[in-house]
Amino acid sequence: MRKEFLELGQIVGTHGVRGEMRLNPRCDSAEFAKKFKTVYFDERGNVPVKVISCRPHGNAALIKLEGTDTIEQAQALRNRVIYIKRSDVNLPDGQWFIAELIGCTVFDADNTSTVYGKLSDVMQTGANDVWAVTDDRGREYLLPAIKNVIIKTDVENDAVFVRPLKGIFDDAD
Repeated sequence: MRKEFLELGQIVGTHGVRGEMRLNPRCDSAEFAKKFKTVYFDERGNVPVKVISCRPHGNAALIKLEGTDTIEQAQALRNRVIYIKRSDVNLPDGQWFIAELIGCTVFDADNTSTVYGKLSDVMQTGANDVWAVTDDRGREYLLPAIKNVIIKTDVENDAVFVRPLKGIFDDAD
């Protein structure tokens, strides 16, 4: 399901004494995090805050927010999750946020009456993502997120259609 506000990352510490913070990004990269002029302190967008600066720093991002000018103010925000507004992002066709994929029902692409479970996690392995599907009994199956396995993704309707490789699900051909 498309969400209006998505997690950008979590503030994990301070950097320096002028209010800059280390942000652990929950997106593709720290580079992606620097695109935003406004972030939000809640998932409903009730608490917007202006981004003064944001830059990659290793695997993290260093972010400075309006009103955070001292190390004490920055420390008070430690462990806070910050959000972005979905409409502030233009993703290319065929790309989605992980948060939009989690919870989608996973159907067999060739027999849509067959439901494998819900998409419960996306692991980024480098070569290709791996999607975890949890069935109604709590068993987890791992699907490579490659074109011949993931046939169609419809986040608007919370559905993913797959053609699993042999042996992934117990009832696979």
